Amino acid sequence: MSGGTGPGRPERVTAVPSPGRVAWTVARVAVSAAALIAIYYLLPMDRFTAPMAITVLVIGLACFVALIAFQVRLIIKSPFPGLRAAEALGTSVPFFLLLFAGTYVVLAELSAENFGEGLSHTDGLYFTVTVFSTVGFGDISAKSEGARLVVTGQMIADLIILGLAIKLLVGAARHGHQQKQVSGGLDADDN
Repeated sequence: MSGGTGPGRPERVTAVPSPGRVAWTVARVAVSAAALIAIYYLLPMDRFTAPMAITVLVIGLACFVALIAFQVRLIIKSPFPGLRAAEALGTSVPFFLLLFAGTYVVLAELSAENFGEGLSHTDGLYFTVTVFSTVGFGDISAKSEGARLVVTGQMIADLIILGLAIKLLVGAARHGHQQKQVSGGLDADDN
């Protein structure tokens, strides 16, 4: 005899977030992404030096790793781990992409040899997304060895993000769902 509930068997609980909770999560992701984009466009990147840009990139990537670790904890504890994992991706990926976009804008500003031309904030973001998506149209390309090293670093980090970080967030969501099923109910915690 399999399935069902009975003495000694916890009832299987599958929680579905309310439409209001989903809307609230979508709103938080949209506001977070909009704030990150606004900060990116407002930063005076023409005042950065190459060492400053690389330092900001390295510190930003360390913050990104810390953000993922923090998000994993929130996902596991959330009453709606799948929704929390989607929110984590919706806020973490833009942060990651904007870090590289800013670095490319600074490198292009420092020397025309880095990309063959200056890059506006929009150009930097466009180039970062084409590298991330592996489309690589070829209209913008790294010309100097330094710029190529940064782009190569992004490509490697992209693979890590697409593989490890997403797997980690999805795994945390599954773990959170399993904990909720084992405990037989939902916590009163909010996302």
